[in-house]
Amino acid sequence: MSRQRKKKGDQVSGWVCLDKPVDLGSTDAVSRIKRLYNAQKAGHAGTLDPLASGILPIALGEATKTVPFLMEAEKSYRFTIAWGQTTASFDREGETTASSDVRPPLADVEAALPAFRGEIMQVPPNFSAIKVNGERAYDLAREGVAFELEARAIIVHRLEITEHDADHVTFEMDCGKGSYVRAVVRDLASALNACGHVSALRRTRVGDFTEANATPLEKLCEIEDTADRLGVLLPVETALDDIPALALTTEDAFRLKQGRSVVLVPRQVEELRARLVPRSVAGHDAGRTVLATYEGRAHALCELRAGRVSPTRIFHLDQE
Repeated sequence: MSRQRKKKGDQVSGWVCLDKPVDLGSTDAVSRIKRLYNAQKAGHAGTLDPLASGILPIALGEATKTVPFLMEAEKSYRFTIAWGQTTASFDREGETTASSDVRPPLADVEAALPAFRGEIMQVPPNFSAIKVNGERAYDLAREGVAFELEARAIIVHRLEITEHDADHVTFEMDCGKGSYVRAVVRDLASALNACGHVSALRRTRVGDFTEANATPLEKLCEIEDTADRLGVLLPVETALDDIPALALTTEDAFRLKQGRSVVLVPRQVEELRARLVPRSVAGHDAGRTVLATYEGRAHALCELRAGRVSPTRIFHLDQE
């Protein structure tokens, strides 16, 4: 008889809204948080470049089951263009590929912005994590391999100038998934016949994860009391705020836990359908997803169909 191997670490679940410092990669940030909480499982929602600071949501334990939903969330950035030099990676890390004395007037920059708002087509930068024939684009770019990435549709809800001087312009941008700040800077500089690159980048929001509920890594590391550290965690369902919730009875919670569906009354079906949002999660239609809760906690992700909810993901929070 084989015995199930006991997982290393503690059964801790929740989200850390990390304010990531500059010069720390997303994978390294996840590893440090996982060790800090001695968690069995950890993952992140949306890579943040080492040269960027700001919001990096890190999922622990059962929260990792909700990562695909947060990957679809809208994001906000604050970034600065430095005029005068274009780099291979379109940020301050890359080698200079072109230089120019052109400093676009503020009026010209503002006049160019409407073309970068709304639904637009954007070619991701070659220094990105997109896969090309099984290889990461940034690895191929560093090796000098020639390749082209296809343009794809993105949505920019807001793009505004907040500060400027002779050599720099700072922007704030709200956008949908798949948007690259470095590509915006590349294309904006090209439209203005100027050279420019990202000199500073900060992500200020990922869905409901904002600077207001973020904790700097340095502060987390200073917390010695376990209870205080756990108090920093946000609930598993934080990533699911726009998904309609269904409160369960004890009997229905037990049925879902066993993998069985729960039949709803017509009023419940109508209320849930009115709040469903069309969405694609990890390439699948998730427009029928409902969050089943029990005693105020996430219990299961379910699919609403034919007047009943069927579990697709069960949360095991009662064991913690």
